[in-house]
Amino acid sequence: MREDKGIFYRIDWVVVGLYLALVFIGWLNIYAAVYNETHNHIVDFTQKYGKQMIFIIAAMLLAMGILIIDSRFFSQFAWFIYGFFLFMLVVVIFSGREVAGSKGWFAIAGFGIQPAEFAKMATALVLAKYLSTLDVSIAKLRSLAISSAIILVPAVIVFLQHDTGSAIVFLALVIVLYRAGLTGFIPLAFIVLPVLGILALLLPKLILVAILLLVAGGFYFFSNRKLRTTLLIIAISLGTIGFVFSVDYSVNHILEPHQRNRIHVLLGQDVDLKGAGYNVNQSLIAIGSGGAFGKGFLQGTQTKYNFVPEQSTDFIFCTIGEEWGFLGSSVLVILYVGLFVRLILMAERQRSRFSRFYGYGVASILFFHFTINIGMTLGLMPVIGIPLPYISYGGSSLWAFTVLLFIFIRQDSYRYDLV
Repeated sequence: MREDKGIFYRIDWVVVGLYLALVFIGWLNIYAAVYNETHNHIVDFTQKYGKQMIFIIAAMLLAMGILIIDSRFFSQFAWFIYGFFLFMLVVVIFSGREVAGSKGWFAIAGFGIQPAEFAKMATALVLAKYLSTLDVSIAKLRSLAISSAIILVPAVIVFLQHDTGSAIVFLALVIVLYRAGLTGFIPLAFIVLPVLGILALLLPKLILVAILLLVAGGFYFFSNRKLRTTLLIIAISLGTIGFVFSVDYSVNHILEPHQRNRIHVLLGQDVDLKGAGYNVNQSLIAIGSGGAFGKGFLQGTQTKYNFVPEQSTDFIFCTIGEEWGFLGSSVLVILYVGLFVRLILMAERQRSRFSRFYGYGVASILFFHFTINIGMTLGLMPVIGIPLPYISYGGSSLWAFTVLLFIFIRQDSYRYDLV
């Protein structure tokens, strides 16, 4: 059945409404986070909230532009878009400017543009494009290798920019592979390996290896003991033991000193309330001081006196927790959960495999940012410096998340016309 109504009758206004609500909440709290009585006009473009207003207007224009583009454009040009942003990721390493230790920004007309944010969208697009063309299972070695390369190539380039947080976000797209038919073992590995890495930092290596050998022995005892199964158990055991011994090297020689310190603080191996642990400690004070109902708009003392660094960007959730309290924070979380649920429902109703896989990519990226950002402000995860979607200050992140979402809204609006 083909619908004849115009685009604005066909888009999912529930998702658009959630998007607009989050953007407004973001601007309101950016205003609160940088509020200065000598610069209190809402259209003061010398302040972050004034600049964010420009970013929001530009984001709206981007969204409207995407909605009038032929929905087939994104599928047909997915590889070109992916290749373009891979090229930009490489170029920025050599000609970009450094921000907060990461050389991943272009300076354009006085504003910073971060290609890594847009590369996430491009990777979700091309992964959906590739998976939609498969006639065989994703579990086949060749298909899995190509899918993994699509995800890992931009992640490695971003890692070379010393932006570990953004590099890790690309791994969220493994969820799309799971929806494409990947067995549960691979996604399970992405859960087990981080836990194993934490244990490797907390426990003596010999004790941890002994535990792994006991687990391997248990699997062997209850297995069919065929040669193939035995070899698989041996290979996995050797791989996990090798991983255990590689953790220390990775932490001590690959990660930046500030990242290493944050991990030690998170795991309780170091207490540094004036250094690596300062941000998280002040964040917890700010959120805890908000109580049930908050101190009120522009009344947050932690916010007003700039106790929390980066409070308008990575730690924007602190402002919400302090000024709006548990109630306001809960409303924000509910809005996000509503967005994620709606995106999954939209993805499942797609008639096009490309649109379905892309929808899962959108949900995966947004969910990962949401979980990690709020987790690090609550001291539950390492501080890796990624923004809270549609809330944190910044043009690149707002525009990239807007493009990411509205491409899917555009695909969904013409789902009956797609094959």
